[in-house]
Amino acid sequence: MTAPHHAPMALLEVRDLGKRFDAAGGGDAPWVIRGMGFAVADGEFLTVVGPSGSGKTTLLNMIAQTDHPTEGEVFLRGERILHAGAPRLNPGWNRQIGYVTQEDNLLPWRSALDNVLYALRLVGADDAAGRERARDLMAAVGLAGFEDYYPHQLSGGMRKRASLARTLVYDPPVILMDEPFGALDAETKAILQHDLMTVWASKRKTIVFVTHDITEAIALGDRTLVVSRAPARVTLDQANDLPRPRRAEDVIVHPAFPPLYERVRAAIR
Repeated sequence: MTAPHHAPMALLEVRDLGKRFDAAGGGDAPWVIRGMGFAVADGEFLTVVGPSGSGKTTLLNMIAQTDHPTEGEVFLRGERILHAGAPRLNPGWNRQIGYVTQEDNLLPWRSALDNVLYALRLVGADDAAGRERARDLMAAVGLAGFEDYYPHQLSGGMRKRASLARTLVYDPPVILMDEPFGALDAETKAILQHDLMTVWASKRKTIVFVTHDITEAIALGDRTLVVSRAPARVTLDQANDLPRPRRAEDVIVHPAFPPLYERVRAAIR
């Protein structure tokens, strides 16, 4: 196992985070996550992999403040934004944390553009500049010409693109992504990975990206965390110095890829 990585000038930090859900019939439930800790630097792309059922989605839900932790803390720019005794949650922490979930969650009665603009309406920024930014982002993720299409008229990949643009449009410094491409076919997945890398390279957002695909984790990430089976904790913090820009099909033939892949796979096992 590599030494724990403590990112300099961490933008986001998770300290000793733990979660267990209420047990049926009372009593103490088993821990889903326990002693989880890591830091993410400003502009870093962090990928997270682990066995199925290891609490990766629960981890993102706590960072996004859609779920309470049982123990531990989350810090943003050195300020504690969540702790186990917090009286209430503040989802997205004042629009500082965006969340792209496994489902696209587009509103079916709104066009693709209106779905993207909806995020701006919620923050009172649906002005001419906001609309221009929305259109620019839709073009950046390959949706130019589809602004007036409704979700049922879009493919699964297009809906994912709209969901990503909706999160990016209000410019959160941290973006959480929970297996956003997991249900897509290989070709669409490769295209969306490339689109995401292009947008990330231009905006340099801090991204925490959960995936079950080791190749995807290595192709996208500056670092990869491996989390254990429940109670989940970090068992490997692996830096990734493969040259950028990257494409998954190029990464797998790089001589540094096989040892990286085997190290991550061994940690998952």
